[in-house]
Amino acid sequence: MIAPRADPSWDDVGMRFLVRLAVNSVAIWLASLLLSGISLSERTGWGQVGVVVVVGLVFTLVNLVVKPIVHLFALPLTILTLGLFSLVINALMLLLTSWLTRTTEFGLFVDGFWWALIGSVIISVISWVLNLVLAND
Repeated sequence: MIAPRADPSWDDVGMRFLVRLAVNSVAIWLASLLLSGISLSERTGWGQVGVVVVVGLVFTLVNLVVKPIVHLFALPLTILTLGLFSLVINALMLLLTSWLTRTTEFGLFVDGFWWALIGSVIISVISWVLNLVLAND
């Protein structure tokens, strides 16, 4: 019989972060392939994988740190629009990720708010599907 670990919550938190990072990275990569208004820095081979992972990491951190704060301040507007303002918040998080990574060699480029809105919907759907596939509960 294997003894239980002293604190399994650390493993859960780290694994959830890695899964979220992988899902976001794949979702952004697929959105950049599907939409002409969203693109990633051009690389070949493992360099392109690095770009996808770095952009996914920035996007994941933005969603973990900034998005809850924005949702809190936008709560009255979100309630007033019956939750539709969440789409705008998601688009703004994608634009923030684009702005943060644009000055680096690992850039995400979004051609404007409407591309960000469409891209955020696509990223949300792809993330939802991937999370359904990866869920093991």
